Amino acid sequence: MGAAALAAALAISSFSVNRLVKRKLRLSVFLLILYIGFNAVLALRPELGGAQADELRAFERLVFAAALINLFIVALLNPLRADRIPDRFPSIVQDAIVIGILILVATFAFGDQFLATSAVSGLVLGFALQDTLGNAFAGLAIQSEKPFNIGHWITVGDHEGRVAEVTWRATKLRTKTGNFVIVPNSEVGKAAITNYSEPAAPMRLYIDVGVSYDAPPNTVKTVVKHALANCPLVLKAPPPDAMIHDFADSSIIYRVRFWTDNFELDEEAADQVRSSLYYAFRREGIEIPYPIQAEYTKEFPVVDESERVAERQRLLAGVDLFTSLTDEQRATIAASMRPLDFGDGETIVREGDPGKSMYIVASGRVNIVLAATGKSVAITEKGGYFGEMSLLTGDPRTASVIAIGDVRVLEIDAEIFRQLGDVSPQAVEQVGIAAAARRAELAAARSSSTAAGMVEAPNNILARMRRFLRF
Repeated sequence: MGAAALAAALAISSFSVNRLVKRKLRLSVFLLILYIGFNAVLALRPELGGAQADELRAFERLVFAAALINLFIVALLNPLRADRIPDRFPSIVQDAIVIGILILVATFAFGDQFLATSAVSGLVLGFALQDTLGNAFAGLAIQSEKPFNIGHWITVGDHEGRVAEVTWRATKLRTKTGNFVIVPNSEVGKAAITNYSEPAAPMRLYIDVGVSYDAPPNTVKTVVKHALANCPLVLKAPPPDAMIHDFADSSIIYRVRFWTDNFELDEEAADQVRSSLYYAFRREGIEIPYPIQAEYTKEFPVVDESERVAERQRLLAGVDLFTSLTDEQRATIAASMRPLDFGDGETIVREGDPGKSMYIVASGRVNIVLAATGKSVAITEKGGYFGEMSLLTGDPRTASVIAIGDVRVLEIDAEIFRQLGDVSPQAVEQVGIAAAARRAELAAARSSSTAAGMVEAPNNILARMRRFLRF
């Protein structure tokens, strides 16, 4: 019987791909080899008899029972052809079942002798191992109630981390810094547990940001909404929001609330939100005030406005669209240009959005991308420009433009061209002709099979310009 059971254990271990099954069956194999060894001793030592032989046979039967119970429970409760632990019967619960059945079998097999021995032994062990037993029973309760599973992010007392393992003695957490925290199961059973991964993965985070009292709250909330659309780790649904949290000494405190589906990257998500808010507020002229708890003095450099306009005028002179304009006309445009700053990965214009302005790259680089294919069609550097058709005709944006690194662009609004058209319509038409020529070149470059009839005629573009700019 021992040899047959040993063969069955080895056969199941060879057939199974479950590492837990293979590890637990080692105990059965060891006990069965021990059982066969006891049989061999009794067969080779016939002189053993009396109470000594009876005790050896009783222990032999107990070893055989333990081996069979462990073999039966392991083979019954675990998937043999899948390397996973069953949710209802984790390792610690299987061990408890084996021990419980073995105690019952030993009680009926040994009768009064076992009961008396177990009572005395249990009293001694209870005092000696009360902490260990407390951890063991707490671990069993944790595995039964399932307040968390392996891989969940939890907070237990002062400890936060991802659950790596639950043993008889302790729960092991891996923190965000890569360290292991070993929390005794008795403490886990007593402490309040926060599970960030259940019942649903998305979790809400928030950051507080101070804004000047001069900025209207509705404007701030709208800017926050658009800024968070550029944060990849922020979920679109549920949508983020912003609310006034406090009227502080030097600013209005807004609480920006957003959702993310990966608690492990909560700090990265907060960083994306803060960075996007900084650039969005700066573009819209919304001030994040300095604290005023102490006196603050700062020497701001004196800006020579005429030099700034002259520098922008030189930048315009290098743009082929404006070569036909006079220095005076370029100076007029340069004086009305609005600088805008964007961070790495932010969308400057989005394909399909309405527009009435164009942009010149003052510093950095931008990537022009077609939304339909996600393909990059051009990288535009300092001195390059985009959006000229929206400026001249009010057409929707034909491609998305994304910042590569920190980028500053100069925005030219359609209103300045309306004013220029009232004074010198011929100059505006020359810009339109140059834009039409560039559009035809880009269309031909994107598709070598484009026929001439597929490119809009310059006369049509000029007609749409006159309607849009009203000159």
